[in-house]
Amino acid sequence: MQPAVSSEIPHLTPTPSDTPGRPKRLADFATLTEALDYAGGADTGFNFYSARGGLEKVLPFRELAGQAKSTALRLSAAGLTPGERVALLAATDPEFLILFFACQYAGLIPVPMPLPTAFGRREAYIDQIKGQMSSSGARMALGPAEFLPFVREAATGVDLALIGTLADVTALPEGKGDLHPGGPGDLSYIQYSSGSTRFPTGVMVTHASLMANCFAMNKHGVKNSVGDRAVSWLPYFHDMGLVGFMLGGVTSQSSIDYLSTEDFARRPLTWLKLISDNKATLSYAPSFGYELCARRVATMSDLGFDLSSWRAAGIGGEMIKPGVMRAFAEAFKPYGFSDKAFNASYGLAEAVLAVSFSPGGKGMQVDTVDKDALEDHRAEPVAEGQGREFVACGSILPDHTGEIRDEKGGVLGARRVGRLFIAGPSIMQGYFNNPDATAECLKDGWLDTGDLAYWMPIDGQDELVIVGRAKDMMIINGRNVWPQDIEWTVEHIPGLKSGDSAAILLADPSGVERPTILVQCRPSDPVERERLAADVRARVQEQVGIVCDVVLVPARSLPKTTSGKLARGRARSMYIAGDIRAVGVGSES
Repeated sequence: MQPAVSSEIPHLTPTPSDTPGRPKRLADFATLTEALDYAGGADTGFNFYSARGGLEKVLPFRELAGQAKSTALRLSAAGLTPGERVALLAATDPEFLILFFACQYAGLIPVPMPLPTAFGRREAYIDQIKGQMSSSGARMALGPAEFLPFVREAATGVDLALIGTLADVTALPEGKGDLHPGGPGDLSYIQYSSGSTRFPTGVMVTHASLMANCFAMNKHGVKNSVGDRAVSWLPYFHDMGLVGFMLGGVTSQSSIDYLSTEDFARRPLTWLKLISDNKATLSYAPSFGYELCARRVATMSDLGFDLSSWRAAGIGGEMIKPGVMRAFAEAFKPYGFSDKAFNASYGLAEAVLAVSFSPGGKGMQVDTVDKDALEDHRAEPVAEGQGREFVACGSILPDHTGEIRDEKGGVLGARRVGRLFIAGPSIMQGYFNNPDATAECLKDGWLDTGDLAYWMPIDGQDELVIVGRAKDMMIINGRNVWPQDIEWTVEHIPGLKSGDSAAILLADPSGVERPTILVQCRPSDPVERERLAADVRARVQEQVGIVCDVVLVPARSLPKTTSGKLARGRARSMYIAGDIRAVGVGSES
């Protein structure tokens, strides 16, 4: 299968979707370098597109392997030795891939770091990458020239041999020695978890655990086969972008078409244009990505897309919102999209990426449970529209095991809500240089995910349903209340949207914790602000059954994780510290 030829740069052609005559292997390799060596004999590779969908750069796997090996010799000649860490600013660009795989061939440990965001605070970003470089003990920091001033500022007090670009590394002399790729038990990379409240926690991923996860995802999760092609806008510094749509592609010799995360945010429909133009079959996103597209298409005329090739429209990275997904399916049904393509999944960086996948071709399996029973940690089914909706995330991957346990460690059966523990070959080695955090979540070979979940029986199989983060649950007047219930209620108020609110607990002057909702406010008129606060307060009381304080805050002030999820804990800390200030009173005592 050959994708459409670019109209932006003449004579630049994307890599094909397969290599005739060359057997497709699904991560049955001992190490990542072995996987790239095999992929280097294929015609497939990576393709990079502009915000309007024009092809700008092409990197076939054979070129990636060659340039990575040459760069590896230069890194070794510069004095870096196997096992040392290299911080890499993870831009969606061939340079990151070359440097990442150069580290693999040199036996170095790459540490993907996030890029600054348009609306993020400079100081917070500097602190974040400084913490990652210090925690990992990085010896070099490399990335695009335009972002290096941030790195230099963050590197104050950090012992780095070089802060530079790929061109700076290429200018170094090439050593005459041998390559030093790691073995199965060696670290392949360190992944900093965006969702962790213990900062910084770098997940140590070995080659063996990476291959185990890529094999399970490709063979059993999405059932990757000849002709499959992927499209992604997910950032390389997040596990779903790095593993699911980069390393998973290398280990299965699959071509992937990229749109940068920033370009997706500006022009989200380009994501779907690439799927249509290149007849892609695989693409994943958190719920907010689908929501952004559905909102944008509502204001446009016929786009001419054909999404009928998209067989696995994956959902992951955050709590899945069934209403958002239904709206997307309805909006794009005229363009050939089938709601049967929805493929819910669950994972976390501590398991490399994937833990479970729903079966392909069946669409979302939605479970509606009684809200009162849920507060008692029971998931009792009720009629549609009469309770809280959850989406089943499928069965645990083969060779892995999951248990849902109560507070005393007892294993729970179907429809009992408890803490999810997993075990298997994908589980991380631990957190780098952080034995206390490692001991807290790794116990006797089991990973405590920190998520609350239950088993939902479907067609004789127990499928995993995620309820929320255990640390996020709010106890209000003896009731267990989920902050997502409050936030999802608020986002349905006219003028508000997903990500506009954060439900938290704040202590009043007497020390009593009160439920509070921070709401991003766009109106400047005091009367409109008071009306918004009153509407939020009334809607939450009606739908969730609690009286909460409402604090209006500036638009775009609520922080997000690197994967685009609401950083609820950080929002609370920033509000208490005065970094987020109220723009209107709007509270009720």
